[in-house]
Amino acid sequence: MEKIDNLDKKILKIVMHNARIPSKDVAMDCGVSRAAIHQRLQRLIDMKVITGSGYHVNPKMLGLSTCTYIGVNLERGAMYRDVVPEITKIPEIVECHFTTGPYTMLLKLYARDNEHLMELLNKKIQMIPGVIGTETLISLDKSIDREIPINLNDNE
Repeated sequence: MEKIDNLDKKILKIVMHNARIPSKDVAMDCGVSRAAIHQRLQRLIDMKVITGSGYHVNPKMLGLSTCTYIGVNLERGAMYRDVVPEITKIPEIVECHFTTGPYTMLLKLYARDNEHLMELLNKKIQMIPGVIGTETLISLDKSIDREIPINLNDNE
């Protein structure tokens, strides 16, 4: 894997806070040319350091006010590969992790309300072949929402 230097880290810090910032502004903050910023950003994308860009949508503004984490247990952990395609068919599920600990999988989903959540659990998630149990944790409030920190020096 290629190394990420301090300039890359500085660029990442800037664009993580505002992905729509003009390259000329990033270049000015970093003291390099706009072309250098374009080249660096493309390299970071090619290296898969930057994995996406776009807008963050507030689920509550779309009527999805219940954020829920669901621990899922499967008959066998190896069934994960068969269950994931079924999980993918449920658009309210925004994250799916294969985990260690008390659950085989951990899901994050958004529902309109408790009734919608119950429908997702009873009629969709628990009906997937291989799912033998679920535990539901409703998020009451999101206290922290941030990207992983980018340190300019390894000692920071």
